Amino acid sequence: MKTITLVGLLLLTYVSGFGQDVPSSDIQMKTALLAAPTELKDGAKIYGYNGAGEFITLREGTNGLICLADDPNSKGFNVACYQKDLDPFMARGRELKKEGKTSQEIFDIRETETKAGKINIPKGSTLYVYNAEDGDVTWSSGEVVNGYLRYVVYVPFETSESTGLPSKPEFAGQPWIMNPGTHRAHIMLSPPRE
Repeated sequence: MKTITLVGLLLLTYVSGFGQDVPSSDIQMKTALLAAPTELKDGAKIYGYNGAGEFITLREGTNGLICLADDPNSKGFNVACYQKDLDPFMARGRELKKEGKTSQEIFDIRETETKAGKINIPKGSTLYVYNAEDGDVTWSSGEVVNGYLRYVVYVPFETSESTGLPSKPEFAGQPWIMNPGTHRAHIMLSPPRE
């Protein structure tokens, strides 16, 4: 009986502790939109987390852009926005991660499912990623300093040969193709850091 009570108390402490680490919905939405193009911020759908750490919709959208709040369980600060037709692909990745799959397993499963037509990654769909170090975020206000924004344009199954892009950058800011020949082939656009 003491063991069950102790386990229950530890679980309650963990859940309560997690809830204290989740920023308010307003702060989550404010910071998620740091990855969004200015003209699309007002109509973007935003996903985030409730006090129990569950992934939820914080705001419905109207313009086809979806933004993700920072995952309070992950190191560093990382928010992203993407075109709505990428949502099934992204949701599948979240589902597989929740199942405990490794990054390589997630890649392999989505590769197989994309080839089988179960997942569609629209060519030319865009992902915006904004990140910073933990110490560069003031959660009480949602202010972030030293953040960095990069861009991804998906071109499934394209290669260096089919796009004319190198498979690695030769200088800061040069577009290049990552994961060429796979479902996750994408053009990386990483502006030079200031």
